[in-house]
Amino acid sequence: MTGKRKVAFWALGIFFLSGVLVAAGLVVRLNRRHRLPITLKGAVIKQDSDTQKQSPIANVEVVSVDGLATQNAESDFSGGFNLTIRPGVKMGQRIRLAFRHPDFQPLDLDGPLSSELYVVTMIPLHGEVEAKLNESEIEVANVKVRYSIVTMTTENIGYEVKTFQVVNSGNVPCYDKIPCSPDGKWKAEVGSAALDAGQRHFFRDARVSCIAGPCPFTRIDKDAFSKGGRRIGVSVRNWSDTTTFLLQAEVYGSQLENIVRRAYPVIFGRSMNFALPSTAEGPSIEANINGTPIVFPLGPTPKLSWANCQVRVEKNQAKVYRCELKAGYEFQ
Repeated sequence: MTGKRKVAFWALGIFFLSGVLVAAGLVVRLNRRHRLPITLKGAVIKQDSDTQKQSPIANVEVVSVDGLATQNAESDFSGGFNLTIRPGVKMGQRIRLAFRHPDFQPLDLDGPLSSELYVVTMIPLHGEVEAKLNESEIEVANVKVRYSIVTMTTENIGYEVKTFQVVNSGNVPCYDKIPCSPDGKWKAEVGSAALDAGQRHFFRDARVSCIAGPCPFTRIDKDAFSKGGRRIGVSVRNWSDTTTFLLQAEVYGSQLENIVRRAYPVIFGRSMNFALPSTAEGPSIEANINGTPIVFPLGPTPKLSWANCQVRVEKNQAKVYRCELKAGYEFQ
């Protein structure tokens, strides 16, 4: 065999060996992908024909009745939950899920396992219709949130708030039409809101919070509020059903310092929502209970005699509160 033929055979062998290695690598990658566990992603919200009243439900226990999940799940502050399915379970296989919360009617779902976004609605045990029929309900009126902010050179002269919705229908394939969900799978919509503080005024401690709808399937696309300023705004992407958001901020001006501030929470049905800036101190709720004015301090774990409250601390240390009236009470 000549020197040129030896080189040719040697090169051919190297090419064949590298091809085998590449093919083997592809098989390993495909097998690894095939073995990845399925994660069922969903959101639990309150059932209501008014989308502004579809507040997220936290602490809902999610159980796979037939044992197809590795363990039970619990919804978080935004109503979101992730349920990891056991290896070997395939898409299309029927799965039975049970949703349990002490303040809502038990809910059982039975259907094929899919990669769609699960939006689960639960019926309150004590709804608005029941409250209207019960004349013995204790009235909760004139609700205000009181807190203090210490500033050095400027004065907090008030606050502004704006609600806005991002209207969309969930589980609609995107087909590469913009906008889409972050993974490009689902059709999305983008909603926005803006506030203008006015001349010689500016915003601080702005915060955006989702208060209704499947909040886990949303994302802030444009943050034009964190840095403050005279004009602030936000754009939110939603790739599931309609969601409702709050944009609110403290208004500052070059005036005399005023430490104590009061704000009105946003009330939809039997739900009350508000957010406090990171600099808020000594927060409390003022309310008239059956005509008697009472102050209710809000500790790290808020507890009210007339409502069940949840609080979440954001990355900027702002606190988002959501409260649901207990049975026997109604907002006037």
